[in-house]
Amino acid sequence: MNYYEGLYILDSGRFARDPEGVVRQITDAITANGGEILVSRMWEERRLAYPIKKQRKGTYWLIYFKLDGSRLDDVRSRLQHADQILRYMHVRIDPRIIDVLVEHASGGYSSSRVDPGDDESAETDDLEEATVEADDEV
Repeated sequence: MNYYEGLYILDSGRFARDPEGVVRQITDAITANGGEILVSRMWEERRLAYPIKKQRKGTYWLIYFKLDGSRLDDVRSRLQHADQILRYMHVRIDPRIIDVLVEHASGGYSSSRVDPGDDESAETDDLEEATVEADDEV
């Protein structure tokens, strides 16, 4: 099983009319293929840099999930048929940092909680090192 971050740009008009239904299409595509949703939340709504499918505004949705890598193509093919999803991107996440990312996305992590003089700062160094390694792999 691999950990993934999914970022989705949703049609803001359709999302405003039926937020649960639009997000359910994404989560159903993941869970139907044996995936497990770790956290799912709205990131922001903003004007797009250029129109996508004649839309000038998009709602950004963030999901962290666990899924067998061989099933990701099945998830992608299912998402391609959803008109409410303007664009999407999946990034494989290093398992050493997934807990921090999920906690942060859930609203539980704050960088101000780590005091540079504490023993926890060693954990922060490990996290930064893992992040650098994850970026190098991509």
